[in-house]
Amino acid sequence: MIIVGNDGSRDQTAAILEEYKRKYPLYVVTQKRNRGLGETARDLFEYAAEVCRPDDVIVRMDCDDTHEPKHIFDLVKMIDEGFDVAIASRFQPGGGQLGVNRYRAFISWCANWFMKVVFPVRGVREYSCGFRAYRASLIQQAIETYGNQFIQLKGLGFTCTLEKLVKLNLMGARFAEVPFVLRYDNKLSTSKMVSSITTLGYLVMAICYHWPWHGWRSLYKNKVTYVRPDASAGNAAPGAVDVALKKSA
Repeated sequence: MIIVGNDGSRDQTAAILEEYKRKYPLYVVTQKRNRGLGETARDLFEYAAEVCRPDDVIVRMDCDDTHEPKHIFDLVKMIDEGFDVAIASRFQPGGGQLGVNRYRAFISWCANWFMKVVFPVRGVREYSCGFRAYRASLIQQAIETYGNQFIQLKGLGFTCTLEKLVKLNLMGARFAEVPFVLRYDNKLSTSKMVSSITTLGYLVMAICYHWPWHGWRSLYKNKVTYVRPDASAGNAAPGAVDVALKKSA
């Protein structure tokens, strides 16, 4: 099953998706107005959690040609090997990025360095790429545990990509990475990310996480635990749900 988020697009996206719905098992989560990455991601993951079996795999990727679908197989393989989250990483041997100027590459490197220091997650070097595979049972339990706070900082740019990772880590999820080349040279439109808002979001997250009185680390650590389903309980082979995002043009 393919789930697409149409976040207030003003081009021909809606018509194209209607055409594809006649060919593929496609469901579209539509926002009439552009609400941003955080709110759209929340709606996509909540819907995916509702329709998935616990032993399914949820793959989230962008629809701007920067994330090549061929990496889905490597991500799902990591889930099959026992990890709960698999991340497409530019920082693994064989990974990288094309079409990114030196300034943007430097900013990206600095941001990932900051996140690794402030939010250390075992096995993770790539914090800002949203191309990931998740064990469906993990997302289902996360939404049940955190409720509407699973993606809490919805209005702070691309912060939600980091927030999901941090909150899943607090649950005890196991992470792995696969090499990935970000094809920014294929992107036709300009980036929707506002650097100042996203930077502010990272700083707010650092405060929320490390705040000594009921910060996330003290509030959730050892209080939210991911209970992995018994692999022998499944009656069918794991499937996959692609969660895709189409931003407004």
